[in-house]
Amino acid sequence: MAGGSAIRGSRVGAGPMGEADRGETAPRQRVAFWCANGHETRPTFAVDAAIPEQWDCPRCGFPAGRDRDNTPAPPRVEPYKTHLAYVRERRRDEEGEAILDEALGRLRDGREGPPGTDR
Repeated sequence: MAGGSAIRGSRVGAGPMGEADRGETAPRQRVAFWCANGHETRPTFAVDAAIPEQWDCPRCGFPAGRDRDNTPAPPRVEPYKTHLAYVRERRRDEEGEAILDEALGRLRDGREGPPGTDR
């Protein structure tokens, strides 16, 4: 029995590949970009396309510029902040102490239970 597919090893749309089937390609140019880590990236652009001022480096992700000696500065990464860090930005230590003393005083006097209780 001669089993198997008659189109084994080919894919849909497969055919002779070449300029004649696809048409002429646009003239291209390679442009060099350098990042702060010294990585060089050379993407290809059409000759008549607008070349961007910056390009993301595929190796480190930093922005890369076209001037090798004057590369763009790496982006400043803000560290992760906890909820407490944001509270400390909004309140001075004295204000926090006053609020804490007030809440503790109410709990000690039994005037108010923990938040969310009907006391």
